[in-house]
Amino acid sequence: MSGRTLLRIGGETPRRRGEDRGRQAREGITRAWKVYEELFATVAEGNPARRAGTFDVPALALRTVAATRAWAPGLVEEMEGVAEGARMPFWTIAALNARTEILAEAGASRAGECSTLVRTGSATTGGQCWDWHEELADAWHLQTVTGDTRGFAGITEHGILAKIGVNDAGVGVLFNILGHSGDAATGVPVHLVARQVLGTAGSFAEAVGVLTGAPVSASTVITVVTADRAASVELSPGGSAVVTPDDRGLLVRTNHFLDPVLAAGELRGRREPETYDRHRLLTDRVLGHTGPLGPDELVELLAAHREDGAEVCCHAPAEGTLGSRWATLATVAVDPAERRLLVHDGGPCSAAPSTWTPLRAPTH
Repeated sequence: MSGRTLLRIGGETPRRRGEDRGRQAREGITRAWKVYEELFATVAEGNPARRAGTFDVPALALRTVAATRAWAPGLVEEMEGVAEGARMPFWTIAALNARTEILAEAGASRAGECSTLVRTGSATTGGQCWDWHEELADAWHLQTVTGDTRGFAGITEHGILAKIGVNDAGVGVLFNILGHSGDAATGVPVHLVARQVLGTAGSFAEAVGVLTGAPVSASTVITVVTADRAASVELSPGGSAVVTPDDRGLLVRTNHFLDPVLAAGELRGRREPETYDRHRLLTDRVLGHTGPLGPDELVELLAAHREDGAEVCCHAPAEGTLGSRWATLATVAVDPAERRLLVHDGGPCSAAPSTWTPLRAPTH
């Protein structure tokens, strides 16, 4: 099993939950912020459109806070609590939670990031690779959270309220970044939208309703999984779309839009076409499998490298600069019927039966 930190976060109010998170993760949040501060600056400096002006991270972060306060003020109160508990300026916690939006505003590009497989049928099962910057490999943790409408378990980065997870109603969320020509840092951060689903949604329909009603400004696909259903909700400044499984019950997601209307504004897929290679490879592989997609099946399917035709399991090069060294930081399997996640610390090619850490959504 992993030695990854597990934070058990609780509190009767959003602020108290935030304070609890901030106190427990104070050192990790400080370390993560130093990397993100440098990453934001590095990406902005490398964008020709940004060279002539300044890149005001505090202003961008607080702009997303205004949007969040209008949509779900409790999330802002929780971030304020994190800042107090971690003894950090509030805008830095807001910036961490809006890191996707700020990087989009900076003009970040990437050859790939995250691959997801889900199968519906007698039971919904699946999971994903989570790919991110190698320099942030120690900047995430396991968590259980209680005190909101729903208790939930999952993984997230230090200081960020939620990411991948499953709640006590058996509603799970998986995460893949997308890119749209209108992406900016003006709306509700997608990580906070995922937090809202995990903390409040009691059903598949409620989860989809939260997602499609969120006023986001950066693009992501959040795949909702429950015991008997699944769908990918594509979010973008151009609107949202619900993509259902194919006639075999399969959802394969990488980093491009599948909805034809939203795909008209596609940005990431045009910049990094390898997302289509990963999608084709995983689709071909999963068609050869029947039955549930448990951890063993996910490892077999997701352990693909460049020599296999697409880099699903990502390894950072030995050399390179911040912003260019990507790795699969975690592999996650979800079983919503059991309200359970299994988390492997690293890519699928290094997973073994003994390396999975089980997490079950806590109940009140």
